[in-house]
Amino acid sequence: MAETLETTPLLVIRRVLLAILLIGMVGTTIELLLLKHVEEGTQLIPLVLLGFGLLVLAWHAARPGVASLMTVQITMVLFIAAGLIGMVLHYQANVEFQLEMDRSLSGMPLFWKAVAAKAPPALAPGSMAQLGLIGLAYSYRYPTITAAHKGPPYSA
Repeated sequence: MAETLETTPLLVIRRVLLAILLIGMVGTTIELLLLKHVEEGTQLIPLVLLGFGLLVLAWHAARPGVASLMTVQITMVLFIAAGLIGMVLHYQANVEFQLEMDRSLSGMPLFWKAVAAKAPPALAPGSMAQLGLIGLAYSYRYPTITAAHKGPPYSA
């Protein structure tokens, strides 16, 4: 198995990153379901991505290889994109709400009210981006890809 190419400290770090990623993904999924984050199509995006991510990680655990690892990496990039897009959507919703409450707000006062609003929390989707970064750290220079790129030695 390709994992034997790693030194023990790297293997431990990689497993800890995977555990943190899985705990974060399951916890975020439960939290979104408890918050009933399913009212609009855009609210389903993180739930669908989290479910897909769990399936991809299960596939990668069952059959580690270049294809599964690249799918993990692509999924983690999608997590980051979803987190950034989610922060923008939450912020825009908060700006609209704050302007409904007080049309005279603008500039930095409006920005700070929108960012500090509790519903929807503007920075909460950043947790998806954070999970994506953890997943990319887990998959960085993974032995499966390293071994695949080395390939067989050339013969003269």
